[in-house]
Amino acid sequence: MADIAVKIVPPRRATEGGWMPAFVNRLQVAPLARPGGPAFVLILALDSLARATVSATVPLQAYDLLGSAQRVSVLYLLTAAVGLLGSLSVPWLVVRLRRRWMLLLGAFCLIASPALFSAYDLIAFVPAMVLQMFGAASVMICMNLYIMEHIPRRDLTRFEPVRTLFMGAGWMIGPALGVFLHSHGGPIVPYAVSGGFALIVMIYFWVLRVPRAPGSLAGAVPQSNPVKFVRRFFAQPRLALAWMLSVGRAGWWGMFYVYVPIYAVESGLGAQNGGYIVSAGASALFTVMIWGWLGRKIGIRYLLMTGYSVAALFTLAIGFAAGEPWLAAAFVVAAALGISLTDGAGNVPYLRAVHPLERAEMTAVYTTYRDSARVTMPALYSVLLLAFPLPAVFFASGAIMIMLAGFASYIPRRLGQDRRKH
Repeated sequence: MADIAVKIVPPRRATEGGWMPAFVNRLQVAPLARPGGPAFVLILALDSLARATVSATVPLQAYDLLGSAQRVSVLYLLTAAVGLLGSLSVPWLVVRLRRRWMLLLGAFCLIASPALFSAYDLIAFVPAMVLQMFGAASVMICMNLYIMEHIPRRDLTRFEPVRTLFMGAGWMIGPALGVFLHSHGGPIVPYAVSGGFALIVMIYFWVLRVPRAPGSLAGAVPQSNPVKFVRRFFAQPRLALAWMLSVGRAGWWGMFYVYVPIYAVESGLGAQNGGYIVSAGASALFTVMIWGWLGRKIGIRYLLMTGYSVAALFTLAIGFAAGEPWLAAAFVVAAALGISLTDGAGNVPYLRAVHPLERAEMTAVYTTYRDSARVTMPALYSVLLLAFPLPAVFFASGAIMIMLAGFASYIPRRLGQDRRKH
């Protein structure tokens, strides 16, 4: 993993009369004690745990409150629309609050959100969802800006799989941990643990005190009219393609985390098995180091085409096998393995295409792919579920993956290949 050195003031020695013990002073030279790749990965892993711990319990809570998958889709659509507006407001807030305070605000929202979820009431559920989306967008936008400042462009194809690996660990552990805590500790416990992880993010980032990289232009905050830089973003074909592929990837994971637990309940597998299936599927993200290495050898284009194709095949298979729950569960895990190919280097097409002078503005637009997926996919599913049973969600998602495999063929052929001499 690439790590960029930053200027650090040497700690005072214990013999110089400083209050800090010598062993604590020595920790200041450790990778996690200074801004850089390892510290950023740890922040993102903790952020993932904060959200993943409630990822399987939240849709089941919505299903319990509303009584049908179609109503859950409509609820997710409405809250995602509000969350998208909140995400687009992040650049405006960064201008006034600065990135440090914006990231801390996002972490605070991730603390307040589970507190509202724990009320187990529909009136509290909607603002809890909005706060979760806004908090996640704030943390991710600010962290992407810090990463682009401190990680060289040539090292992004190595950094991205590591980031995805550790974030994937959070999404593998979180759902199973959440349903286990819910079953054995009560409905409030997973929300308390989620808020605890977000609090650790806030404290760790505050202690880390990430500076702006010397001489970097990426730290400039966006000053443009939002409508203007949205137009500028989609006027660049490579950025638009990267965004569209990421919308599809995020949409598949959104479908996975919402509808797989609901399918488990409806098919008779039960909520606890649903959480374990989600964690098993998320464990496919542990393969991203392999896919990152493969992408550097053969290029991101072929890697993404293969990943979307495999995900399409097995997602369609889930729908066909819906009457056999355990076989469908196996196809869920296989489809997750396919989509994990796209996660290992899914952000590289954007990171390699964005102009350094436009990083702040373009990153604010690019990171809306998550909220855009949360709006478009539930809208599609809510319409389908008016006329068809739950397996229609898997058929629709598989068809979308087929289209994305075709779009991935437009990625430059040698993008992401490692041309260094070994």
